[in-house]
Amino acid sequence: MAEIHYRYATVEGRRLFYREAGPPDGPVVVLLHGFPSSSFMFRNLIPRLADRWRLIAPDHLGFGHSDAPPVSEFDYTFDALADLTRGLLGQLGVDRYGMYVQDFGAPIGFRLALRDPAAVTAIISQNGNAYEKGMQPGFFEGMRAYWTDQNAETEAGVRRALSLDVTRWQYLTGVADESLVDPDTWEHDFALLSRPGMDLVQLKMALDYRTNVPLYPVVQAYFREYQVPLLAVWGAGDPVFAPDGARAFADDLPKAEIHLLAGGHFLLESALDDVVPLIRTFLTNHR
Repeated sequence: MAEIHYRYATVEGRRLFYREAGPPDGPVVVLLHGFPSSSFMFRNLIPRLADRWRLIAPDHLGFGHSDAPPVSEFDYTFDALADLTRGLLGQLGVDRYGMYVQDFGAPIGFRLALRDPAAVTAIISQNGNAYEKGMQPGFFEGMRAYWTDQNAETEAGVRRALSLDVTRWQYLTGVADESLVDPDTWEHDFALLSRPGMDLVQLKMALDYRTNVPLYPVVQAYFREYQVPLLAVWGAGDPVFAPDGARAFADDLPKAEIHLLAGGHFLLESALDDVVPLIRTFLTNHR
């Protein structure tokens, strides 16, 4: 059984929590979680990979067990979260790594890749989007309205995403057998979302998400130039990021491995046994 270490590091004055497992001299894989989760989403994946790979799974600032300063004390942006992640990896002596990105983890990970392309050996995208065609209109309609005009009506639309019902919806939509998904997942996430001040943090992140759309062409140019090995393991029933977002990787990375699997936004909860062999083969081939 793999030993998983639960650690903290202080980066730029902020305390970040991270999970770490695997051989210290093994190839590094950085696991970057999405909204509204934390490194908790990798709790079942880590033991399945820790025999060969050194795994580092941080909680982004404002998520999980990391510090969550109020918006009056920290400017929550994807650039800022990428800066903190880069600082953490520097402290840990990591200068070359593969990455696993999901949801919010994708714009954070892709910013890291743009800043230091030579550092990234491979990318696993699990519903981690880089194309406008991957943005489900039904989900992003309200967010686009908020980007355009921040008022009580548009804010209310974004706030719905912070509710228990929508948190549960993200976990269950697209999953054929809902009994495979542990209710502790959405209860865990909702409890953290409900902490005082976290609504304002997530509203700030929702507003800054608009910066990711104009960044997509830059990320796509990075793909074309560097031809980074990429594996897409994508929940085909994801109500947030459509399968076209996975297929689009092939436009810029002809050798990308793309697998649309039965499942939703949090694929690891219902299809872990399908995902793990694909990841292990991919990482073995791209060290």
